[in-house]
Amino acid sequence: MLKAYIIREIGWAGTTRGCAKRPKGEAKQAAPQANSAPDLVRRDFSADGPNRAWFAGIAYVRTHQGWLYLAVVMDIWSRKIVGWSMSARMTAELADDALRMAIARRRPPGGCIHHSDHGSQYVSPLIGKTMREAGIRPSMGSIASPWDNAAMESLMGLVKAECVHARTFETRDQAALEIFDYIECFYNRVRIHSALGNLSPEEFEARHAQEAASAA
Repeated sequence: MLKAYIIREIGWAGTTRGCAKRPKGEAKQAAPQANSAPDLVRRDFSADGPNRAWFAGIAYVRTHQGWLYLAVVMDIWSRKIVGWSMSARMTAELADDALRMAIARRRPPGGCIHHSDHGSQYVSPLIGKTMREAGIRPSMGSIASPWDNAAMESLMGLVKAECVHARTFETRDQAALEIFDYIECFYNRVRIHSALGNLSPEEFEARHAQEAASAA
């Protein structure tokens, strides 16, 4: 099922681990457009339950074939990466595919916030339509203020530091396999977070589900 969301224009098979650092001279995102959304988060990087607030962003991965772009969606409550997509091109479809994966996996209630920067991928009609159909509220921080999306900046920093800074990828396919393994097999299932009581995102969600079931 995940293969429908995974990679545009990149073949793949198998799993390992890896990602990469945003280098100098890379392509820049387009200037913000008029249909940018208001900031509904205001640097409050917390939530009192699942699917209240999602944070989204795009990372750049260097390979000898050229750039690979990674879009992710994280549930701030558990720090779990709930949606992701990879592509050889940084398009609106890249961000939209990551959001669609998150929606398919989580089935969020109406009113869930999707917070991002002002990149052209996030102000596109395509992702706007997906949000409206799912009852998701778009949110964007101030222009040129990374602190307004600090939770996503922190996540991307982890992905870069723990995946690939010391790695060189020959192909986009190789990088994609490494990133897939890192997200699905390590970050979500194994990597502990002090903010979660030294649990991994999946352990944190499982514990809360058990507590909720016991209290019912």
